Amino acid sequence: MYKEILLPVDLDQCSSWEHALPQAIKLCEMSGANLHVLTVVPDFGMSIVSQYFPEDYRKEAMAKVMEQLKEFVKQQVPSGISVQHILGEGSVYDVILSIAGKINADLIVMASDSPEHHHYLLGPNASRVVRHAECSVLVVRR
Repeated sequence: MYKEILLPVDLDQCSSWEHALPQAIKLCEMSGANLHVLTVVPDFGMSIVSQYFPEDYRKEAMAKVMEQLKEFVKQQVPSGISVQHILGEGSVYDVILSIAGKINADLIVMASDSPEHHHYLLGPNASRVVRHAECSVLVVRR
């Protein structure tokens, strides 16, 4: 059925995964798929902004977020599922679409919205991913 499932999560927003993660796990268990758990950190943007951060700030921040992602997976994903931890940098929807292509995802499982967009059918990131993904997208409502 599926071989490569991508699950984008925001480690600071449980609404980004609390309903989507169980669905992804169930699909992985049913089909023996690999689960790719992705979290995205914003980039620094213009170099004028990055000059105000210490030289090794980006590297340290990325390492810290990767540790948090691994701990999240350890706590939330059953040990029998093959998991790849992925840390992306940039705009959320661009990174999701890029990573989906790189891992040859057959399915992206993601939450429908963030709390601040609860009155919309789809939030802006989910909407863009659905419109532009080259694979199936399962949007899980909360």
